[in-house]
Amino acid sequence: MAKKVVATLKTATGKSYAKVIRMVRSPKTNAYTFQETVVPSDQVQEFLKQK
Repeated sequence: MAKKVVATLKTATGKSYAKVIRMVRSPKTNAYTFQETVVPSDQVQEFLKQK
């Protein structure tokens, strides 16, 4: 389960980025943690498909 943050980050060069937050389960404790990553907007779907 993951969600894309509504606000996107932009630079002066015009390349747009998005902050993506993914929920990851720890194999050791079975607790959920959140992994935050800034990726280019065109690679968001590829990042969310990864395990």
